[in-house]
Amino acid sequence: MVDRHVGRRVCEKRIALGFNQTELGRALGVTFQQVQKYEKGANRISASKLWDIARFFRVDIGYFFEGLVAAPQPGMAELQAQPFEHDFPATRQTIEIGRLAPRLSSRQQKLVLDLMRELTAQGEDDGAD
Repeated sequence: MVDRHVGRRVCEKRIALGFNQTELGRALGVTFQQVQKYEKGANRISASKLWDIARFFRVDIGYFFEGLVAAPQPGMAELQAQPFEHDFPATRQTIEIGRLAPRLSSRQQKLVLDLMRELTAQGEDDGAD
């Protein structure tokens, strides 16, 4: 769970900064396929690689662990990820929507939200045929 959380944070930050997986991989000395595995949580990111990623993104190491809380377990404390407020794939478009939304007035945000709801409902209706 921790590996997936950290990988998701790497992916979101990479996209928000406008880098692709190849560029991040080149900076780390790994392939873009390895970056994919890191971001999906399939491969654990070593401490030294996470340090390199943090330096490349110019963030504190703690950034990647934000949203994790220690949940007491009998006999030991285990880190668990709190559910993300959003459970959508991190893409350039979703991050851009999230970045631009606060610039809109409340009325404009409501109009955009209504449009998105209508578009998604149309997609569901189209798929039902």
